[in-house]
Amino acid sequence: MRKVLVLLLTSVLFAACSDVEDEFSSDHQCYFVFDNSVHLDATLMSALNSMSPGIFCQITEGAKGNSIYFFFRSNQGLESEKKANAIDLKRTRKLGIYNPSGVIVGYGNLNNPATLYAFDSQCTNCYESTHMPKYTLTMSNNGIATCASCKRTYDLNNGGIIRSGKEGKKLIRYRASSTGPQGVLSVTN
Repeated sequence: MRKVLVLLLTSVLFAACSDVEDEFSSDHQCYFVFDNSVHLDATLMSALNSMSPGIFCQITEGAKGNSIYFFFRSNQGLESEKKANAIDLKRTRKLGIYNPSGVIVGYGNLNNPATLYAFDSQCTNCYESTHMPKYTLTMSNNGIATCASCKRTYDLNNGGIIRSGKEGKKLIRYRASSTGPQGVLSVTN
């Protein structure tokens, strides 16, 4: 009887460990720190307010002239940009797979207290099949991100799982922390 019990427990443990996706990416590097107490970007503030979950903001980096800028676009239609200051330029910045497509941050609306999520803006499945960073997701106001190529939709409020389309992996997720809408946002592995 004891051997049967040990065998049963062992098989349950092995079954529980199979086909589990890591919660956070270890394959794709991400490092971004943004002090919104200095920049006071309203688009980012809206996504970093834990009292209004379901608002997400895509953060990208690009150049305008000879200057580096951060661009912010929310799923509620807000858009803004902030020029990188000297402190920003000294920091290492890696906005996920590809800086021009960036990351998506915001509080999901399914948990209480709300969970702060940070996802790569690339469609996980299209990127991993081609290794080309050309599959930037678009966000809808209800927290759904869509890939124009494969037509998969991902639920930003629910850990980036596939909501519709072909089976595959959920969105690439990074660790995120924030000291508030007018505080410091950190997105890392």
